[in-house]
Amino acid sequence: MASYCMTIARLQLALGTGAKRFHVSAVFSAKAKVAMSRFEPGSSIGYEKMHENINVVRRRLSRPLTLSEKIVYGHLDDPVGQEIDRGRTYLRLHPDRVAMQDATAQMAMLQFISSGLPKVAVPSTIHCDHLIEAQMGGTQDLQRAKELNEEVYNFLATAAAKYGVGFWKPGSGIIHQIILENYAYPGVMLIGTDSHTPNGGGLGGICIGVGGADAVDVMAGIPWELKCPKVIGVRLTGTLAGWTSPKDVILKVAGILTVKGGTGAIVEYHGPGVDSISCTGMATICNMGAEIGATTSVFPYNHRMKTYLEKTGRGEIVSVADEFKEDLVPDKGCEYDQVIEINLSELKPHINGPFTPDLAHPVSEIGAIAKKSGWPLEVKVGLIGSCTNSSYEDMGRAASLAKQALDKGMKCKAQFTVTPGSEQIRATIERDGYAKILSDVGGVVLANACGPCIGQWDRRDVKKGEKNTIVTSFNRNFTARNDANPATHAFVTSPEIVTALALAGTLSFNPETDYLTAPSGEKFKLQPPSGDELPSRDFDPGQDTYQHPPAESGSIKVDVNPSSNRLELLVPFDKWNGKDLENMRVLIKVKGKCTTDHISAAGPWLKFRGHLDNISNNLLIGAINIENDAINKVKNQLTGEYGGVPDVARFYKANGVNWVVVGDENYGEGSSREHAALEPRHLGGRAIIVKNFARIHETNLKKQGLLPLTFADPSDYDKIRPDDKISIIGLKSFAPGKPLTAVIKHCDGSEESISLNHTFNETQIEWFKAGSALNRMKELQ
Repeated sequence: MASYCMTIARLQLALGTGAKRFHVSAVFSAKAKVAMSRFEPGSSIGYEKMHENINVVRRRLSRPLTLSEKIVYGHLDDPVGQEIDRGRTYLRLHPDRVAMQDATAQMAMLQFISSGLPKVAVPSTIHCDHLIEAQMGGTQDLQRAKELNEEVYNFLATAAAKYGVGFWKPGSGIIHQIILENYAYPGVMLIGTDSHTPNGGGLGGICIGVGGADAVDVMAGIPWELKCPKVIGVRLTGTLAGWTSPKDVILKVAGILTVKGGTGAIVEYHGPGVDSISCTGMATICNMGAEIGATTSVFPYNHRMKTYLEKTGRGEIVSVADEFKEDLVPDKGCEYDQVIEINLSELKPHINGPFTPDLAHPVSEIGAIAKKSGWPLEVKVGLIGSCTNSSYEDMGRAASLAKQALDKGMKCKAQFTVTPGSEQIRATIERDGYAKILSDVGGVVLANACGPCIGQWDRRDVKKGEKNTIVTSFNRNFTARNDANPATHAFVTSPEIVTALALAGTLSFNPETDYLTAPSGEKFKLQPPSGDELPSRDFDPGQDTYQHPPAESGSIKVDVNPSSNRLELLVPFDKWNGKDLENMRVLIKVKGKCTTDHISAAGPWLKFRGHLDNISNNLLIGAINIENDAINKVKNQLTGEYGGVPDVARFYKANGVNWVVVGDENYGEGSSREHAALEPRHLGGRAIIVKNFARIHETNLKKQGLLPLTFADPSDYDKIRPDDKISIIGLKSFAPGKPLTAVIKHCDGSEESISLNHTFNETQIEWFKAGSALNRMKELQ
């Protein structure tokens, strides 16, 4: 205990006053207190306790542990008694922190308010990054967002102050960059209400994307459940060089594993090649691991992380992490469930898409593939930045290419946008001249926010339905995601390749071999990008954008206007009535890919994320109905008329008719948004029956009292017709590992039964019986 207290004292000293970053302005001393709380007894596991837990588990299992296992098992609620079996058992864990972006924080905080608890039990933060629409440029767009979203920002700021949550104001930056700069550290376990929370794995933490109800559990101090992850090892050899970037590692891995190959697993990078990747480069790789369905991704503690911690004012963490270094790297001889080998010296630049992030192509081949496939070759817009690729290094390497073009008198042929990851990045690249170079070559610097990456883009250069190509350094490229145009062919790649293609204006340009033509007629070849990993001077923190929770908050009021169309207090869902669910209608039988974007679209719908009834008007409006191959057109089986999916769902609910959704593979992939689970529950849904689920969505459905069920025989998907009635039988004896039965009643009077599997454990079955996890929490208070 003495050494633990000494560790805390050293970290309090470092994070309170000693680190350079925290004396720049008053805001940083406030941030320091939040960062410091990570290490206070009672609010964090701490390295000493984690070390004890790891030793207990290692003795129990009698085998070497992977890094992922060390951090996860190091946060166990009961390391002595917890059953541990990768891929099977559920773990009860105590994460160190919670982070929420503003779109999901609304529902998370509404749920926390409903819990009746006075304060959060662990350090938590809210980050305003999702509600800023890209339209004119950073300054104008930020001011417009503050005016349009004043009610929501005020709610989040006051709720944060009331319940002890830190609040990062609009303009501060993207949640994942802020976490990397301030809160992530080797060995941390952090959960965030955004699917790209794994970004923090670049700093050696286990950072996992979850729904808001999971965040409420952790903020309430309740052990958080996670199915014991399998571990996929990616062994890196060789060295990154030339045009190849960290982004190419995950683009390659996505091509190998596909969008569901990482489901239920943590991807753990290791091997000698790791040391050739910067800390922010490692974060890029972990960030986009969400696109392969991975629980999270992580890198081992190394000198790159030390340098980043020191440069961001957290040098004292390094000295403590060094003491526990053996807990922050994998044991020699540890075993992975699967191993992928990648030689970085042989890895070529990649570009993935369109319409899915796992369709991988070498950049050298994309022109020919696009021509053969009928994809538009002209690049209309190149977009760099986002939470995946907006580091100082990313911006510097892109600027090095832009500078070469400017030196030849050339500008981008395509439109070009730049999204800084944080206020700190914006201020630093402005100070160091990168922002000017990128602007001079034709770039528009957008606000420090998510922007086009999540569909917050008021795009006007093409009409909806017009085929066109965009290239981005984002992480996700589902149909219509960026600009609401289903005909936009979006490709994801590195910022360097985006910049090169924006300069050339065509997908057929290979910067490794091809030449550009300057206005003078001179042909020239771009030299490989270069850029500093971190600024030679300290980071410029920029403007003060942080609100520390006050010590006393009893007088703070959190008001929700009953007539608001943006915010709405939650009404508890009804409890299970103790009977089987009989004669339910099929609301929609979904054909093919159905992501959370299809289930609950983002873009203009983001403004309703705090109002469950209003946002439910987007339920499944992007899903394809197998009956007619149409979007948002399903038959109302009570009237015989066709209508929008939300409208038919509301009609069924109003007439006391329960309904189910039938889906295909990897249902619910993509974002962590729990609205994709809240909306079907709110509109009368009872079960979602599919071939298989994406991890976060399956958990979110359970949390809201729905039944996520899978076909024991995937071919049974074909047995269900859109006009069937379905009964779920066996709920009175609902138990872990025991399948349920679906009785399908066809319109011709015939019936057939099929077996449905589930992954509920005892605790989750109690959620179902209570009507939701939140209801169950209240029952136990």
